[in-house]
Amino acid sequence: MIQLSDHFDYKRLLRYTFPSIIMMVFTSIYGVVDGFFVSNFAGKTPFAAVNFIMPLLMILGCVGFMFGTGGSALIAKTLGEGKSQKAKELFSMIVWVSLLCGLALAAVGFILLGPLASLMGAEGVLLENSILYGRIILPALPFYILQFEFQCLFATAGKPRLGLGITVAAGVTNIVLDAVFVAAFSWGLVGAAAATCLSQLVGGIIPLLYFGRRNNSLLQFVKCRFDAGALLKTCGNGASELMSNISMSLVSMLYNLQLMKYAGADGIAAYGVLMYVSMIFQAIFIGYAVGAAPVVGYHYGAQNHGELKSLLKKSLLLIGLASILMFAAGEAMGKPLSLLFVGYDARLLDMTAHAFAIFSFSFLFSGITILGSSFFTALNDGLTSAMIAFLRTLVFQIAAVCILPLFWGLDGIWFSIILAEIMAVLVTLLFLLVKRKKYHY
Repeated sequence: MIQLSDHFDYKRLLRYTFPSIIMMVFTSIYGVVDGFFVSNFAGKTPFAAVNFIMPLLMILGCVGFMFGTGGSALIAKTLGEGKSQKAKELFSMIVWVSLLCGLALAAVGFILLGPLASLMGAEGVLLENSILYGRIILPALPFYILQFEFQCLFATAGKPRLGLGITVAAGVTNIVLDAVFVAAFSWGLVGAAAATCLSQLVGGIIPLLYFGRRNNSLLQFVKCRFDAGALLKTCGNGASELMSNISMSLVSMLYNLQLMKYAGADGIAAYGVLMYVSMIFQAIFIGYAVGAAPVVGYHYGAQNHGELKSLLKKSLLLIGLASILMFAAGEAMGKPLSLLFVGYDARLLDMTAHAFAIFSFSFLFSGITILGSSFFTALNDGLTSAMIAFLRTLVFQIAAVCILPLFWGLDGIWFSIILAEIMAVLVTLLFLLVKRKKYHY
């Protein structure tokens, strides 16, 4: 069994992070399933509605990533300092606070969903479908948040494989119920939303049951008190992931506005396919970062500077190789994947395949930035991590998607993500260079 305190060579590092990689990929795949079934069995207008309202739902749910990554960094550092009981108390407090936040956000989201969708430009059938899908999803939001959170915390608890197993169970639930509700029963958006809700219950409740009893992991629920300082530190550590997810959702809304202007509803549908497929590709980078973060946090807490330097060097090399493979896969699979979603519409298929051929270049750069942001989170440097995420997912993308279409029209929108990722890589490498003496990596 691999321990956080071990020396990590390439083989051990890949073995430890592999369950997290598969877990994130599987989460992305079953997230794509809704889009596949809705597009092929309900039509492109309901499909556009799912893509239209999803960024707003993601803004509410990404609180789970903040608590998960920020809490994981603090808990791993505490374990590295030899304070196991304190780590369990922090873990317990963070989970219960996140659950309460989920309940509050679900209530607020249910009330504001309609006005916000209308404000974003939806009208007619698109507005009705967006509200319908969102209001069925929202009651399960607390468990959606917990599912995101536990995906990070299982690695910190030394149980990445168990986290993978629960994610697979949730994913299979969603896939099977989508096939039954949408394809077999023809329930359309209602069926897709119901399948997603039930899968989120599986992903959120099973970890609660596991950590609520005695187990052989590093963490379990214990009596705890509210620690405002630790909670603030957790939120600070996880601010980059929160910022990244909120920014991505806001930028998606802006992309939808630009696409509506340059290509209409077909543009939104094509962008939806890009986002669904890119989620799977990006999940490899995110999964590695999530899996490696507890190791980085532990050795930072234990002041093992040599191991910290080794981890960064190995991670950069692995992510670099993966980036090349992701780009090659994107170029080779763009047309087949587009055909899978929108093969029923020749014009939309051509637009989507063309967009994917351009978009795939972003995979060459995004992995380094995701790793860099996560690395600083693991070092409990939430500010630097948040700055990288803020610039990558908000500033650079907004500037690019507003400016490039003025010169290249629709293609300018597809090129925007590439320019934004290149700028983000430069910023990430600069931060890694400047901070190397402070953290001794």
